[in-house]
Amino acid sequence: MILRRRSRRATVPDPAAPVPDAAGAPPHVGEGPSDVLLQRLELTVRRRLDGLLQGDHLGLVPGSGSEAGDSRTYHPGDDVRRMDWPVTARTQVPHVRETIADRELETWAVVDLSASLDFGTANCTKRDLAVAGLAAVSHLTIRGGNRLGAVVTTGERVDRYPATAGRLAADRLLRGVVATPRAAGGRRGDLAAALESLRRPPRRRGLVVVVSDFLGSDAGGGPDWERPLRGLRARHELLAIEVVDPRELELPDVGLLTVVDPESGQTLEVPTGDAAFRARFAEGAAAQRRAIAAALRRAGAGHLQLRTDRDWLMDVVRFVADRRRAGSGGASR
Repeated sequence: MILRRRSRRATVPDPAAPVPDAAGAPPHVGEGPSDVLLQRLELTVRRRLDGLLQGDHLGLVPGSGSEAGDSRTYHPGDDVRRMDWPVTARTQVPHVRETIADRELETWAVVDLSASLDFGTANCTKRDLAVAGLAAVSHLTIRGGNRLGAVVTTGERVDRYPATAGRLAADRLLRGVVATPRAAGGRRGDLAAALESLRRPPRRRGLVVVVSDFLGSDAGGGPDWERPLRGLRARHELLAIEVVDPRELELPDVGLLTVVDPESGQTLEVPTGDAAFRARFAEGAAAQRRAIAAALRRAGAGHLQLRTDRDWLMDVVRFVADRRRAGSGGASR
């Protein structure tokens, strides 16, 4: 359970917390006009991603495509799943089937802006990071006729933006997401329903990016969002962007705190001065994150974790670079 804290006394700085790095933090949603915020975010994304991710356009799905092409001789390191067995049997020499890259990609983003995202104790809130992650996805996918659409859920409302091509359409989508009203306290998000809405009616094959903290309730055997996510894997490449705050992983020693769960409204007294309590909290939080990672692997989704206390763009760069090196595995590898 993720809690929003309210201290009964002055907050004591956590000596273990990373030093805030303004250059690595996204702009804060709600501070100033949305157009100015998005301009700052776009300039940051373009300057850093274009400078660090040079090369031909492979974006977030670096696989060579799904349309069958010619066969060629197998070379060590090639993906064995692309073996062309008929040609191999006929020539007695291992061959792999090359594929033709799909140049028009339809990307759907499912953005979770439930109350648990309105939390942050480091350089930004998780909501800021979710918007920044969507901006990076937009930058990496909108070009060459590619289309971007979105489903935004807060637990109180679901907003749908049709998949359209072009930078101007992507900017309008981002402005709409930034303007999404915050969910009232005590209302739980429904990521599972938002994912299910992408399955019916079926969308064109493409990429589905899910931006969330993935803190859905357990449906018995796994999180409630796992089943609809696995259903999407039958038609789409999947990428999960998990947003995390360091206080969700461990608690500082700041004495007795009054904390409130933003999605249930439950209030608790937390004795953070108790070392054994802090250890149990860290152990439970680590187990929760391992369970989320395992569920994403079972669903076949690529997993990118962004933290409010780290340079989020460098995490994006490392993720994309790893997928490019993996080559044929795509985002699900």
